[in-house]
Amino acid sequence: MNAAAPGRVGVWAGDFDALPAREIREAAAAADDLGYGTLWFPETTGREAMAQAAILLAATRRVTVGSGMTDLYARDPVTTAAGRRTLDEAYPGRFLLALWDSHPSITEDVRGHRSGPPVETMRRYLDALDTAPSGPPGAAGAPYRLLAALGPEMLGLAAERAGGATVLGMPAAYTRVARGVLGDGPLLAVTQLCVLADGDGDRDRARATAAAALPNRRELLRGLGHEDPDALGGPVIDALVAYGGPGDIARRVREHLAAGADHVSLHVVAADGERSPARRWERLAAHLPL
Repeated sequence: MNAAAPGRVGVWAGDFDALPAREIREAAAAADDLGYGTLWFPETTGREAMAQAAILLAATRRVTVGSGMTDLYARDPVTTAAGRRTLDEAYPGRFLLALWDSHPSITEDVRGHRSGPPVETMRRYLDALDTAPSGPPGAAGAPYRLLAALGPEMLGLAAERAGGATVLGMPAAYTRVARGVLGDGPLLAVTQLCVLADGDGDRDRARATAAAALPNRRELLRGLGHEDPDALGGPVIDALVAYGGPGDIARRVREHLAAGADHVSLHVVAADGERSPARRWERLAAHLPL
């Protein structure tokens, strides 16, 4: 498998779907110039993942572009294989595909599909992906992919059938757990939720970010010793969200790396009224091991 190199630290552009194409091109170019290893983005109900990746790759020179939550219900495996190979052909070594089993509210209410058991559905999708037609002329090599994973079963499948896993919004203590499930070989790319402290309302923003992340992580947090995650006390907020100045967030990056992550991306939550994330990324860059 030929894999794009993610570097040690990247950024997660969770708010790109709210911006026009001109602004995401400018932000992508900024991430490239600042030296981040990978520019990640999700696929939910906004732009289509392969088209978005093409926009970002065309706007940059060297940064790896990662589709970090490529919804398997959004396209059939043959189309996913063709899209990946097309981007690999046009931008060799710069595209990372991470497949996501989606969320029932998106799968059923938005896309009109029926959700299946996550691990079983992903396994069948990978089977079909592996037997998809070869794609554009000159495309070669086995399909490299990551799996967006939280629980141990999906992490186990990532170790078995993918180049590794992406884990979004969990503390460094869980990075150590994920590394144990994956083993030593596969790539472990984690995304840290962050709030840069600028004013009096920022702690409330950290709490709101933790509350939004909690439902899919409640039981995993209990496994880490948080007996009552729903209380959203300080320890739970601090476990899910890196809060403070650039040095505080850089410290969390080092904790993930020490716990076994190969790559850490930062999802820096926007302040009210803030549009492009480029200013936040610039504030952090000088403090990070890029």
